[in-house]
Amino acid sequence: MPQASLRLSASLSPTPVSSHQKLPPLPCLTTPLSLRLSLRLSSRLGFTRRRGFLSKDFTLKCRRPEYFEPQKFTPPADNSFNGQSSGLSGRVYVGHSIFKGKAALTIEPKAPEFTALESGACKVVKDGSILLQFAPAVGTRQYDWNRKQVFSLSVAEIGALMSLGMKDTCEFYHDPFKGRSEEGKIRKVLKVEPLPDGSGYFFNLSVSNRPLNIDDSIYIPVTKAEFAVIVSAFNFILPYLLGWHAFAESIRPVDTSQLTNANQRRGAELEWGR
Repeated sequence: MPQASLRLSASLSPTPVSSHQKLPPLPCLTTPLSLRLSLRLSSRLGFTRRRGFLSKDFTLKCRRPEYFEPQKFTPPADNSFNGQSSGLSGRVYVGHSIFKGKAALTIEPKAPEFTALESGACKVVKDGSILLQFAPAVGTRQYDWNRKQVFSLSVAEIGALMSLGMKDTCEFYHDPFKGRSEEGKIRKVLKVEPLPDGSGYFFNLSVSNRPLNIDDSIYIPVTKAEFAVIVSAFNFILPYLLGWHAFAESIRPVDTSQLTNANQRRGAELEWGR
């Protein structure tokens, strides 16, 4: 603990005292901040009577309390303060799966694509999507993921699924070669329709791939509860697929007082010009 030493010479009494009179006790020094001062008499201090005044030399030592020490905050080693787990890496993979007797369905979000501009900003060049993966069953709770078929839902198609009523049907058609000479060689049709008993929906994916001689159809029933989970996940992730989270994080507060002062100065200049 740092200490400051100060040698002072002072008169303790403004009135004459006799040689046999006892020295009054040292006063207790206090401050508004309740600093405790330690006064120590030097070993060579002497009391002399000079012209009716009692003089002495003493040393004042001040100890600074811990209140004035700069306190540095060190976050916990396990990063529990910022809510992050030390085991997580920079990229996180998530998905939601539904397993049934005939097939399994896995739902995964795909992030949007950004491009950098010359100004240093960035913009979304391609919206994110939801990837549906259908795998046929080959046994009890066993699925052949090597034969899986995939279907990518666009933002508009996600909205169509989210707005489905219990008696509504929707159908999506994809052709990766649409508008090209290879159009029609690969076709994917995803049809979602209500179950006969009204307990949920049928998700049916039909794939026709002429170059690979594949003609496959995989369907899986989805209950009301399972569909509610899907819709809730879509509701949460949709703004992120549009890249709006990046825009929200880039918003910074603006000092409106500076703008107001600038406008006032500009108004004064215009008024003076008149």
